[in-house]
Amino acid sequence: MGSKLSNPMQSLLRSRWLYHLATAALTYIFWWSGLSKLLDFAGAQAEMQHFGLNPPALFALATIAVQLIGSAFIITGSRWAWLGAGALAVFTLSTIPLAHRFWEMEGMVGVLEKALVQDHISVIGGLMMTAILAEWRRNYTPHE
Repeated sequence: MGSKLSNPMQSLLRSRWLYHLATAALTYIFWWSGLSKLLDFAGAQAEMQHFGLNPPALFALATIAVQLIGSAFIITGSRWAWLGAGALAVFTLSTIPLAHRFWEMEGMVGVLEKALVQDHISVIGGLMMTAILAEWRRNYTPHE
């Protein structure tokens, strides 16, 4: 039972900067997509229209908001990190029947879409763990 400083790995794992780096990496797919859609709003609307989401501008704005605000809540470790993680998890889950209908596809396209769905499920698990960790850090670690 040594102190925090006697174990460099414990110190690293408890560090605030590593938490922020890890959550930025986990949410990269969301905040990068949100920024890209914001910078190319016409393209974002075309994407929404492609998937049959109308009105496209409203769905593009909602998508951008969920991706950017959800990511920010998580990365900053805010008291709303659980909400950001939940919103991004629901968003990710909802993309499966809209954009990744592997069960309707054949050949390599279906295999690749199924792999994307499996990745999505892993991301959802990571978001769930992030919500748990953010709540634990907020309640059980000293605030520096």
